[in-house]
Amino acid sequence: MNFAVLGGGSWATAIIKMLCENQSKVGWYMRNLDAISYIKQHKHNPNYLTSVTFNTEKLQLTDDINIAIDNADILIFAIPSAFLGTEMKNLKVSIEDKIIFSAIKGIVPETGLIVGEHFNKKYDIPFENIGVITGPCHAEEVAMERLSYLTIACADEEKAHLVANNLKSDYIKTKVTKDIIGTEYAAMLKNIYAIAAGIAHGLGYGDNFQSVLMSNAIREMKRYTKRIYKIDRNINESAYLGDLLVTGYSTFSRNRMFGNMIGKGYTVKSAQMEMKMVAEGYYAAKSAYTIKSNFKKKARTPIIDAVYEVLYNGGNAKKVFKALTEKLD
Repeated sequence: MNFAVLGGGSWATAIIKMLCENQSKVGWYMRNLDAISYIKQHKHNPNYLTSVTFNTEKLQLTDDINIAIDNADILIFAIPSAFLGTEMKNLKVSIEDKIIFSAIKGIVPETGLIVGEHFNKKYDIPFENIGVITGPCHAEEVAMERLSYLTIACADEEKAHLVANNLKSDYIKTKVTKDIIGTEYAAMLKNIYAIAAGIAHGLGYGDNFQSVLMSNAIREMKRYTKRIYKIDRNINESAYLGDLLVTGYSTFSRNRMFGNMIGKGYTVKSAQMEMKMVAEGYYAAKSAYTIKSNFKKKARTPIIDAVYEVLYNGGNAKKVFKALTEKLD
């Protein structure tokens, strides 16, 4: 099976590093021609995880998404969800016979769907050929080869194990699950909760409040995912709670960083301009709020509501979070 990774950011770079441990050739699509030239010459991604050194003989680099897709059996998408639609407009080859795994943590704006559902509805990819790669795992720690854990979800367990075996190494442990919808929504929601944690930190709330916030967040995630897709899942497993905690607490978390800037008084636009990377939770907050508004049975989501109020309704972060403290237990 031939792999191709689509995306040029930190997650794409980390996944390429993992695959190169197990594959003799890996396709890598990115739009940035200068970055491609730099990697070929210097064996590093000039923009992300610059400490990672690549054996360029293993890389099939291209700025043509069609070449990358045509030469691969398994596609791993690591393009920010906000830009996936734009990238796919350049698609000329068929992806109907491809196995697609998403390392994207967010909602596709054009359809309002998580990535797996998007590929199923828009491109007729059967769910048994769609999978999800989730944490708890920060790309920066993969670069440093610190022990990390990945959860690989797919309805077809054989395909999940295939991808898991090609990502694992001495410093990467993998496990598989069939809960594609739950893990992907959890990966989207934890970015919103990380923004909440960042806002709270920026406002001066301490560790005691953060622990209460995270405790409420995992219960809120459970209520939300239960409305989306009811299945016997243990919300305390690493793919859910673990991924939430690492994203909410880590200094590597882009979403926490974004929230921290908001809490310190940055406007949404100024925080976005200062950050060099996309904070998926910004887009996820709007999508999650919209989706839950259509639930047949309402789910109590005070944290999502608070983040949405600050980011999209111009709510004063200090006042909104003061009100939030009265809704948590």
